[in-house]
Amino acid sequence: MAGRLYIAPTLDLEGLLGGIETLDALLASPNLAPRRPLSMLHHAAGGPRLSSAFWGLTPPWLKILDHAPHCARAESLDSRAMFREAFAARRCLIPVSGVYVWKPQPRMKQPFLITHHQRQPLLLAGLWCRYHTAPTEHHDSCALITVASNALLAPLSERLPAVIAPAQARHWLDPATPPAEARQLLNPPDLELLGAFPVSRRVNDPSHQDWACAHPTGPMHRWTTAQET
Repeated sequence: MAGRLYIAPTLDLEGLLGGIETLDALLASPNLAPRRPLSMLHHAAGGPRLSSAFWGLTPPWLKILDHAPHCARAESLDSRAMFREAFAARRCLIPVSGVYVWKPQPRMKQPFLITHHQRQPLLLAGLWCRYHTAPTEHHDSCALITVASNALLAPLSERLPAVIAPAQARHWLDPATPPAEARQLLNPPDLELLGAFPVSRRVNDPSHQDWACAHPTGPMHRWTTAQET
């Protein structure tokens, strides 16, 4: 599952996608926990639009904020009403530099940061919703979509956020894309795409917001050709 995100201030979305309409500046964080504001990309007439949202899907009828899911399993998108409508019409992307996961150890859990193997930005699949608090005011929220992990990263976490390739970003965001086609993009990450390295246990506490949270404390684990044989 994705319980914490790393979003570097140098994340270059324009270089990754181009043609982005920016309503709000990118919200960077070395250690972003759920139920905090983050930046999301969603569909707009002129192309992808970057704006802020609450990390935790909060439809208008939700009464308890702590019940707002920050992740949605890809397998449950059709079975849960709060996910079904958003998946059909309001898909989004969460731009990040990495995702923290915790590997079980005999005496503790070791945090790892999962990133693109070349440390490029990642676009995580998500859902979003909006409700109006006044005729001219609204509240946006979102949740990540998770899929099964791959063979390299399964020892660290059974599930990971789905990663959408930049070439497929607009197709994913477009509400005219049928859900069946969008679902085909929700797959475990390619073995060669991601790597992971251990980081300091300072990241365990979400109040720690120093950039050292994401500094490697060991080598990156990557898929190699030898592992395929």
